[in-house]
Amino acid sequence: MHETLFQPLTMGSLKARNRIFMAPLTRGRSTQPGSVPNEMMATYYRQRAGAGLIISEATGISVEGLGWPAAPGIWSDEQVEGWKLVTDAVHAEGGLIVLQMWHMGRLVHPLFLGGNPPVSASATTAPGHAHTFEGRKDYEQARAATTDDIKRIVEDYRHAAENAKKAGFDGVQLHGANGYLVDQFLRDSTNLREDEYGGSAENRARFLKEVLTALVDAWGADRVGVRLSPNGETQGCDDSDPATTFGEAAKVCEALGLAFVELREPGPEGTFGSTDVPKQSPLIRQLYTGPLVLNSDYSPEEAVADIDAGRADAVSWGRDFISNPDLPERFSIGAEIAPNVDVPRSWYGQGPEGYVDYPTLAGAEAAE
Repeated sequence: MHETLFQPLTMGSLKARNRIFMAPLTRGRSTQPGSVPNEMMATYYRQRAGAGLIISEATGISVEGLGWPAAPGIWSDEQVEGWKLVTDAVHAEGGLIVLQMWHMGRLVHPLFLGGNPPVSASATTAPGHAHTFEGRKDYEQARAATTDDIKRIVEDYRHAAENAKKAGFDGVQLHGANGYLVDQFLRDSTNLREDEYGGSAENRARFLKEVLTALVDAWGADRVGVRLSPNGETQGCDDSDPATTFGEAAKVCEALGLAFVELREPGPEGTFGSTDVPKQSPLIRQLYTGPLVLNSDYSPEEAVADIDAGRADAVSWGRDFISNPDLPERFSIGAEIAPNVDVPRSWYGQGPEGYVDYPTLAGAEAAE
């Protein structure tokens, strides 16, 4: 069934064996202190290596950029060694995995920074609460990044990209979505700057361009992608003219020749975030001519329809991959897709429960 989803796809130098991609999923299982990947994480990713491409969970590029309990990093030698366990496990199963690179910006609580304020495009405060090792805390006001901060952060991305290569990844994806630092620079509700990084859409996309250029320098454009969330508010980050803003972002991706662009685009009835703001993928499809990966609440039938119609080249699934480690196999035979019902315990718990204990079809049959 769904033969379209099982066609191979070339994205630069990345050769995906099918078009069922695993979306990035924060799971909070790294070893603390140190934010170090471990054997349990290797098992988790190995179980899901049947995906055409695994996009890793969001991974902090620096201490400054990481504000999520037990999320992994990629700035230290110890983290690089931990990630080698993961990449080796995925490659042993014939899989492909890229590292998603993360700076959370204003969504890092000062508790992660020794009491210092987080950095963002402008001195703004996110709505809601941060997840910390001390429980939920109100977000606090960020400080506006100086031009020296911006240069330093771009170099942090470059260093992290080089570490990702040492760790054995097949490429990298810049996390430019969901209200994190890159998104905070892109959108006009959070970027209030009056210098060369603020004002026009072209200026607001400058930080995105500089970071992507650093990643391309480290990897080559044929192994670099980006994730964007171009429609609707996310974590207090919004834009008054998403077509202009994300049209400019698409032009940056096209000019650099990125291997792929992934878009998270919820609809008005999204099950994890919803919006009435129109999807921007048709516009982005016109401006960025490389492989386009779409995400958010897809059934396999909807994915086939969008790929066959040329609206996308692949589709990424997130929560379905949590509770269905063999999701491609289930799609191939039309098997039931097990729901993920233990939220948030199974998403962000510290142990193996709800992480590496979901049965595969083969495992379920063997148990009968």
